[in-house]
Amino acid sequence: MYIEQLYTNCLAEAAYYIESEGLAAVIDPIREPEPYLQLAASRGAKILYVFETHFHADFVSGHIDLAAQTGAKIIYGPGAKPAYPVYNAQDGEEFPLGKLSIKTLHTPGHTLESTCWLLLDENKKEHALFTGDTLFIGDVGRPDLASGNMSSEDLASILYDSLRTKVMTLPDEVLVYPGHGAGSSCGKNLGPEKYSTLGQQKQNNYALRDISKAQFILEVTDGMQPPPAYFFKDASINIKGYPSIESVRHLAGTKLSAEEVRHHLGAGITVLDSRIPDQFEKGFIPGSVNIGLNGQFAIWAASLIDMDAPLILITEPGKESESADRLARVGFHHILGYLEGGPEAWAKAGYSLETITSISPETLFEKYQEGHIHILDVRKAPEVEAGHIRNAQFQTLDTLENNLHKLHPDHTYFIHCQGGYRSMMAASLMRKHGFRNLINIYQGFGGISKTAIPIVTGLPPQHAEMKAGVVL
Repeated sequence: MYIEQLYTNCLAEAAYYIESEGLAAVIDPIREPEPYLQLAASRGAKILYVFETHFHADFVSGHIDLAAQTGAKIIYGPGAKPAYPVYNAQDGEEFPLGKLSIKTLHTPGHTLESTCWLLLDENKKEHALFTGDTLFIGDVGRPDLASGNMSSEDLASILYDSLRTKVMTLPDEVLVYPGHGAGSSCGKNLGPEKYSTLGQQKQNNYALRDISKAQFILEVTDGMQPPPAYFFKDASINIKGYPSIESVRHLAGTKLSAEEVRHHLGAGITVLDSRIPDQFEKGFIPGSVNIGLNGQFAIWAASLIDMDAPLILITEPGKESESADRLARVGFHHILGYLEGGPEAWAKAGYSLETITSISPETLFEKYQEGHIHILDVRKAPEVEAGHIRNAQFQTLDTLENNLHKLHPDHTYFIHCQGGYRSMMAASLMRKHGFRNLINIYQGFGGISKTAIPIVTGLPPQHAEMKAGVVL
């Protein structure tokens, strides 16, 4: 028996490779098939199955490409009806894999087709449960992603039954391998651990306590933030299918000259700069949006950029392919290419670059002491509630572009997030919409809190609407 978790940090997503006697199965693969193809090749194994736990909403699965390149069978649980050929397993159906077998446990609740895959060892003993978004470490999947007439309370009720009749009846020593870890928006309070045991979860997971269905529904739905808007787009892509990763890569690999990029500007084309903020601030193409590869690049791209609009990339040298692949993971399929030579080529062609000034937290403190300044905090509500600068203004990053009318274009804004990654995204969006006087704060609130700037806790009453903001 061989099990390997392949964890993708920028998506907080876990895929799994299972192997026995030279035969392998993959569960919930990310968009590009290479990690699984290379792993199987290195071990001399053949991939027989690609199991999907449900129609993912937070990323585009790589099951179609992986199956096409290996001949593996795509297997969903009961009720999944995608627009491409798959095998729908019956509840309780087993699939042989060398000396092992994988058993279907239909566990609706997160979504109606949600299914856990139970790995049985050579003695038919329950060894590990691959739970997808049904059960996380410390949490359960959000019950508000179903389309149609089912409410969150309806799905939470179904999830309660699934957990207690299908999952919690398994032995305590069964390993729990979830589909996501901390940082995912698929649950409210995911723990940092990448795996656990069912016994540990029965002890520590609030949703597995001995509580009534009514109490479970109340606790699972309480404080649940609205899902990111792109979730429904990605779920639709996973249901309908998508172009091959090679076709996306081919188009995204098109080299564009500065003249060609300039021709596209103003024609509904988004220019996405994936360089780290420290590089972006030194010189960028007017109107471009910065989302650095050094963080949750794909998630923020899907949250801030129209996924259907054509896209042109500006990247660090050699990062063109990585940028395109990570965008494809969340459904960007209309990447027209990248600026060959980057900003330097733009400048050599005689076109101007813009810059954004950044200052240290200590310099911000000096400015704060001088008198009234406009500090813009772009963090999410729980972060603000835990501590923020007195008299700061607030606009969560994911809703910033739609709320720029609440800000004054002539003001000078000192922008910060928690660590410095999101604030440059905010600055680039504001600059794109005509805000000229913007100053980014290095290190974000983490650095600011170490200065003598007055910090208060609690969510400001005038910004209570932040409670409804998307958690990212």
